[in-house]
Amino acid sequence: MYAVIKTGGKQYRVSEGDILRVEKLSAETGDVVAFDEVLMIGGEGDSLVGAPAVDGASVTANVLDIRKDKKIKVFKKRRRQNYRRTKGHRQWIAVISVAEILKPGTKSKLKAKPAKVAADEAPAPAKKAAAPKAEKAAPKAKAAAAASDDLTKLTGVGPAYATKLNEAGVTSFAQIAAWTDAEIERLDGEISGLKVKAEKGDWVAEAKGFAG
Repeated sequence: MYAVIKTGGKQYRVSEGDILRVEKLSAETGDVVAFDEVLMIGGEGDSLVGAPAVDGASVTANVLDIRKDKKIKVFKKRRRQNYRRTKGHRQWIAVISVAEILKPGTKSKLKAKPAKVAADEAPAPAKKAAAPKAEKAAPKAKAAAAASDDLTKLTGVGPAYATKLNEAGVTSFAQIAAWTDAEIERLDGEISGLKVKAEKGDWVAEAKGFAG
């Protein structure tokens, strides 16, 4: 007998004894979890197909491990901007072993708790906490903009691009005059095309003249 379950936005075809890697669950190693979103049960007699889920059906599983998956490489490139970035990422997963496939009306022999994806846990507080920070940051941004030099004097910098520089924390010619190659590389990751513009317009030399 097999079942099709849905968890973490993905569907899995499972049978008893199968070992799967699914999105991280709100559980610990050794826990027993129940997947109630069963889309289909088949393999013995008539198949049960849900609309979208089969009412009363569930699949129980033992949590074998909560760990990070294999590392994947994430490569980003922007054409004609001399921008390339390579990063690694390891996704959190749960390794489970399917214990039971329960048809409607069948009771489990195991004490299981509902399987919930860990990412679904209380996202609201994080958003609420971010709001005060944004409010506190706003006066600082306005103050920085008011005290900033006229960066449009630099070659190739218009009002819109000057605003981008201010938002990235660049507000004076003195800052630009002290730029190093590492600083330019860092800012190029935040502002598209900055390195090309800075080198073409020789901003560091220009800023030294304006700052002096």
